Amino acid sequence: MAEEKSLIEYPSLFPIKVMGKNNPEYLPAIIHIAKQFDPTFDESKVEQRLSKDGNYLGITLPITATSREQLDELYRTLSTHPLVSIVL
Repeated sequence: MAEEKSLIEYPSLFPIKVMGKNNPEYLPAIIHIAKQFDPTFDESKVEQRLSKDGNYLGITLPITATSREQLDELYRTLSTHPLVSIVL
């Protein structure tokens, strides 16, 4: 079985979008997870967007992607967090 060629060159800056309830614990929890997977993560580069009614917060995390496995595990970890609704 041939190994799939990745469309992403590693390492590279890779934006991950996360949406969850606008809760005071949400952003610090997501940043904590990002730092576990990317020791060079710069939280000053995080973008935030509140939903129209302010109930949800969209976050864009610029992650330094080093492998497909790293990204897969990061997506799994974020997706299973109780404050996260969607990971793109």
